[in-house]
Amino acid sequence: MRIPFVAGNWKMNASVKETEALIHKLIPLVKDAGKVDIAVCPPFLYVNQALALTKNTHIRVGAQNCWFESSGAFTGEVSPEMVKDAGCTYVIIGHSERRHILGETDEIINKKIRKALAAGLVPIFCIGELLDEREQGKTEQVIERQVTRGLEGLAEADMSHLVIAYEPVWAIGTGRNATPEQAQAVHRYIREWLKNRFGSAVSDAVRIQYGGSVKPDNAKGLLTQTDIDGALVGGASLNADHFAAIVKAAVS
Repeated sequence: MRIPFVAGNWKMNASVKETEALIHKLIPLVKDAGKVDIAVCPPFLYVNQALALTKNTHIRVGAQNCWFESSGAFTGEVSPEMVKDAGCTYVIIGHSERRHILGETDEIINKKIRKALAAGLVPIFCIGELLDEREQGKTEQVIERQVTRGLEGLAEADMSHLVIAYEPVWAIGTGRNATPEQAQAVHRYIREWLKNRFGSAVSDAVRIQYGGSVKPDNAKGLLTQTDIDGALVGGASLNADHFAAIVKAAVS
């Protein structure tokens, strides 16, 4: 049985005071959600603060990105080893904003995934299609390309340390939502791809989150789908009540 996993991607938001207030409020709201894995992914500057605030709770902390080298002249970047050394469990890799705003390629994302795994982190590997790609009927073609290139070189054993997040780009911060049926169809396609590439055991075990304007009012419909194993939450994760409501939807 796959344990649901709900992670909050804070993106470039929060401050020291806001981080403290948000986590303090969140902890009691999710203290009984033992059947769900929970993580928050604040900006790099607040990772250590988040780690201190969540100590002795079942909330884990992730980073929003990493580079694919251990050290060197890469101004502004953070290595997977640094992320791990700070105490993080997860790292988000391949988010659509890094793909489509900052120009990351499938090849760069693959390097990051492999390096993060080697450092002992759990990558949250993001994939998803643009609006015009969906309207042209290219969703499966885009997803196949992203998983084929993004997971190139990985072995079956690696897949037990990786989470996939399907995030249709057209439903991120746009007010548009994929229906539960649309989301389930793509999750099923991803799971079938995993089965063909790595075998049934991997396909059955890998957790596939949904991301794309997940909110309290649509979380239950999405999270009750057979192949959706949780959520990668954007804006709603900045509100403790909303994030906790999504976690509770995953519990149910």
